[in-house]
Amino acid sequence: MAVLLVGLLWPATRAMPIAWIIALGVGFFAWNMPPDWLAAASITGVMTALEILWIVFGALLLLYTLMQAGAFDRINQGFATISDDRRVQIVLLGFFLATFIEGAAGFGTPAAVVAPLLLGLGFPALAAVIAAIIGHVIAVTYGAVGTPIIVGIQDPLASAGFQDEIAQGGYTVPEYSTEVAAWAATYHTLVGFVMPLFAVGMVVYFFGDRNERSLSPAWEVAPLCLASGIAFAVPYWLSAWFFTAEFPSLIGSMVGGAIIVSVLKAGYLLPDSHWDFPPRSEWPSHWVGTIEPGENGATTGRPNKATATDGGIPSGPEMSLARAWSPYVLVVVLLVVTRAVGPISSFINRPAFIVEWQEILGTGISGSIAWMNVPGFWLIVSAVLAIPIFGMSGGQVSAAWREAGQKIVSPLIALIFVIAMVQVMINSGAHPGAPAGGSMIVVLATATADLLGPVYPAVAALIGALGAAMAGSNTVSNITFGGFQFEAAQQLGLPTQIIVGAQAVGGAIGNLVAIHNVVAALATVGLVGQEGRVMRLNLIPLVYYSIFVGFWALLFSYVLFPSAF
Repeated sequence: MAVLLVGLLWPATRAMPIAWIIALGVGFFAWNMPPDWLAAASITGVMTALEILWIVFGALLLLYTLMQAGAFDRINQGFATISDDRRVQIVLLGFFLATFIEGAAGFGTPAAVVAPLLLGLGFPALAAVIAAIIGHVIAVTYGAVGTPIIVGIQDPLASAGFQDEIAQGGYTVPEYSTEVAAWAATYHTLVGFVMPLFAVGMVVYFFGDRNERSLSPAWEVAPLCLASGIAFAVPYWLSAWFFTAEFPSLIGSMVGGAIIVSVLKAGYLLPDSHWDFPPRSEWPSHWVGTIEPGENGATTGRPNKATATDGGIPSGPEMSLARAWSPYVLVVVLLVVTRAVGPISSFINRPAFIVEWQEILGTGISGSIAWMNVPGFWLIVSAVLAIPIFGMSGGQVSAAWREAGQKIVSPLIALIFVIAMVQVMINSGAHPGAPAGGSMIVVLATATADLLGPVYPAVAALIGALGAAMAGSNTVSNITFGGFQFEAAQQLGLPTQIIVGAQAVGGAIGNLVAIHNVVAALATVGLVGQEGRVMRLNLIPLVYYSIFVGFWALLFSYVLFPSAF
């Protein structure tokens, strides 16, 4: 997969079917997986892919609804009142808004929502995806109101029978998981507070003047970027240590975003110069896909401003900024309420609202689609409620649904095959007669630990990143490797919560190159087929994050906190 996507720049629609076939072959010949288990693993992968496509469709539908209503014009004007500098927009949208949405929804929603917004502001599609994915990575460990910690660390450790070992350290499993979350926040704070500057630097260097590539425009806004990173990181870290594992990303983005917006409106930290992309005529073809960036909103080759004559509300001064933003505000409110309010969360997760297939083909593999709990449902609800908010005509509504449906076709093949491949790898150690060494992914991790021995802390995060890169989920990575990291730390005499905390961070940074997250983000901006370019560029922040988290893990384990449990 790496060779075809990153090396040869094949589109995922070509590379992933081949990768799936290879996974089937390895599963059958090396892991002795029966054909029914191979088929069942692939089927559950298809079900997971459909759940992700549900999110992408919702994000696309909301995007096209706002485009048809002309709300993007008004949103653009709102940003212009703060700054129309692209670097400032990356900080406000690509960092603060993306981290907030990650804290509320997770599951790839930030890139699927923020990338189209940046596209609508006039960003090249490729730059919009890069900024959105890099900008939100610090928040992924606590995405979807703490799901990677609660579902990915706490529940598996409890179900796998680690209670006795954890009790020896004086913790219950929930207390231990909270401690892991706090250490993960420490890594993220020390390493990730520079991510606003990283995102800006990636965009200005790779999407600026191609004849004079330079990081100078990024250094000009370094005070704003670093202040933004610190304004996010301090309440984020305090929340993880002293409040809860569910809300660090939400609290960090809300508090930090409010501080920085207030400072910018007061006239401080704004850049002295103005930076923008080169003229549209100079953009390479791979920067833009089937959705054309607009100076006043994304377009698709047709006028996108609603007018009084076609039954819509005119964009511009006639539409209030609150009205233009209201569908996205509604999304965030719905996502927070449906995850943070226990009775509502329990209601939408009732069996009546879940499509489930237990023991597929008689195997021990099961799959489900929680169609109401998934953010895609609430994105669609917001798009429907936007119709009366904007007074849209029937023609505008049908056009939005039609365009969203057309754009969902391209990522379908790539997502189905990549997740089917991942499920084959994950389930390769679960069938009767499976090798004692565990699944393909566990074997990879075990070999790494055995090879490295005492320097294992340096690669603990990379193991988590491997899991997330393959599965596209911090939660799945934690489920797959959390227990393994705990056992490896015990065998090597290392502080377990520091190592498992590094795992939780690795599961976040792996999302930088997680193929189906990349496909989903590219689909929302009409650029499916450029997965390899995104992954190649995102290897830069991945390497940075991995090296420095590994450094701190070594320092914590052997120098600063060697006596921790």
